[in-house]
Amino acid sequence: MNVSLQNIDKVSAQLTVKLEKADYQGKVDKSLKSLRQKAQIPGFRQGMVPLSLIKKMYGKSVIAEEVNKTLQEAVYNYIKENKVNMLGEPLPNEEKQQAIDFDTMEEFDFVFDIALAPEFKAEVDTKDKVDYYTIKVSDEMVENQVKMYTQRTGKYDKVDVYEENDMLKGLLAQLDDEGNTKESGIQVEGAVLMPSYMKNDDQKAIFANAKINDVLVFNPNVAYDGHEAELASLLKIDKAIAKDVKSNFSFQIEEITRFVPGDLNQEVFDQAFGEGVVKTEEEFRAKIKENIAARFVADSDYKFLIDIRKVLMEKVGKLEFPDALLKRIMLLNNEEKGEEYVAENYDKSIEELTWHLIKEQLVESNNIKVEQEDVLKMAKETTKAQFAQYGMLSIPDDVLDNYAQEMLKKKETINNLVSRVVEVKLAEVLKAKVTLENKVVSMEEFNKMFE
Repeated sequence: MNVSLQNIDKVSAQLTVKLEKADYQGKVDKSLKSLRQKAQIPGFRQGMVPLSLIKKMYGKSVIAEEVNKTLQEAVYNYIKENKVNMLGEPLPNEEKQQAIDFDTMEEFDFVFDIALAPEFKAEVDTKDKVDYYTIKVSDEMVENQVKMYTQRTGKYDKVDVYEENDMLKGLLAQLDDEGNTKESGIQVEGAVLMPSYMKNDDQKAIFANAKINDVLVFNPNVAYDGHEAELASLLKIDKAIAKDVKSNFSFQIEEITRFVPGDLNQEVFDQAFGEGVVKTEEEFRAKIKENIAARFVADSDYKFLIDIRKVLMEKVGKLEFPDALLKRIMLLNNEEKGEEYVAENYDKSIEELTWHLIKEQLVESNNIKVEQEDVLKMAKETTKAQFAQYGMLSIPDDVLDNYAQEMLKKKETINNLVSRVVEVKLAEVLKAKVTLENKVVSMEEFNKMFE
């Protein structure tokens, strides 16, 4: 076997592999013997089929398979051992690659086109100034989180006078044009209303300061802006006819229910952060603010990577790529989309490839490594962030472990976690190398940066 690489230019090369019979014949013989042991052919006991018959039946396909395996191993080993920085996969040379005939040939020459990564140097230093945005944790964010906890321990009380957000229960009856209860009209006993959710302010105002036993007249169709799903739910009728019911209805109030949030007490503090971690409302709010700020760090780092990407791309400049070869590779990977897709998306793919190469170089030059414990930690942090969205800030370690282990059962999830670990570590390294222009912004201002 002979494998050689000839550079065509700075970013492309030809890889030639010459296979002789001795390179693959041993594997062919082994495969044929294995087939002989397994073959079940009428007239022969298993394992007793003549080898000559096996060769006649399967010889060509076995040779093709073993030559292909040997070829792939040769290419892979050469690229790995010689540290060839290849882009994409090797493609058969369209001019020099001869047709292969396994019936007549015993020696084979393979010629591949290889796309090489361009050489460049990616680095930053203190002369590079990059904005770093810290998202301000507003009082409203903290208050919303506090409300989430107090609502969990809240209760429903029966009251006599309606206030906004109260729930009403009573008898709903359809009226005729004269304002009387319509004979054979729609009636719903125990109908539940929350006027706060009505879309029409005039209809909503009808219920202001209403009391038990009051009889109020309103128009559901107007109140809910003709939304058939809401009307059907309230009137207990089919959606198909709900939007056509435009009558006024009377509503006799039988019950008014009000949700009363729970108190901020030690029980709530312990549920949120663990027993005895915080002991006062002031400490509780401070801890919530601290947790929200910690979650925002990932967003700030994400924006930092976007901004430093621009800096690095400008410093590296436009790189030389073997465009024709890369377009062939792109077309091969997107055959069903065709050449038009390649033409429309090639420039964008080159931009992403450039950034990918820059990141790879930075990871290597800064000795960034991803260990198993890093991936597990990221899985736990991802799980904690998901729970935090629902106000669950103190999750037992065994629960986090269980969720994290489930995430690590999926290869795609592991790849995503590894990528996130790399970005977190890369952001930390680069933040220490450049000069950060620290800026504090609101969540609204931060989000506008991505519009």
